[in-house]
Amino acid sequence: MEHTENIKMEAAKILLDIKAVTLNLEKPYRYTSGILSPIYCDNRLLMSYPEKLDKMIDYMLNLIITHIGINNIDVIGGTSTAGIPYAAILSERLNLPMIYLKKDKEEHGKYNKIEGVLKNNQRVLIVEDLISTGGSSFAAVETVREAGGIVNECIAIFTYELEKAGSVFSEGKCSLHTLTNFLVLMKVAEKERYVTQAEKEKALEWNKDTAGWAKKMGYE
Repeated sequence: MEHTENIKMEAAKILLDIKAVTLNLEKPYRYTSGILSPIYCDNRLLMSYPEKLDKMIDYMLNLIITHIGINNIDVIGGTSTAGIPYAAILSERLNLPMIYLKKDKEEHGKYNKIEGVLKNNQRVLIVEDLISTGGSSFAAVETVREAGGIVNECIAIFTYELEKAGSVFSEGKCSLHTLTNFLVLMKVAEKERYVTQAEKEKALEWNKDTAGWAKKMGYE
């Protein structure tokens, strides 16, 4: 089964159905990267909906089989903390070892940035829940590479499709695969009446100019 537009729309609808996506034009959200945005996607809510989570995992497995290839993966690497649940389930489903990756070294114990066993030249699939600017996700890629692992692929549930993220992964020679994306999410949100056409247009304005949107709207 190819990863089709229909699957992208179904994945987006799941996120909308569990209210993982919120839109607030009056009081925008600030991302970890510092960007102000009228939209916030909290995929962590999936953990509380086992049937929806199971379907998302099926979609991720389909994406892995059709676009990456199971034989091209030796280890599943989850990003801490949001990517860990999905990485753990994928690891069990694929019968592959798992590691997880921290943003910073521990200040105690073994001072690890990688938990689990990673051997030289093992091929690691990075599992993330969400991609915004790509900075924190690609940091996980670099952590594995610095430890002697090989990373050519990263998979995530959702991407805001920001230009910066595309550049980060392209320049870092790592392919990014996502179940769904910002434009599909907005299309489904309007169709299912989660947002009005006017709200969708405002969100699209932000997506086209994330750097200038806050100033244009008078928030900065």
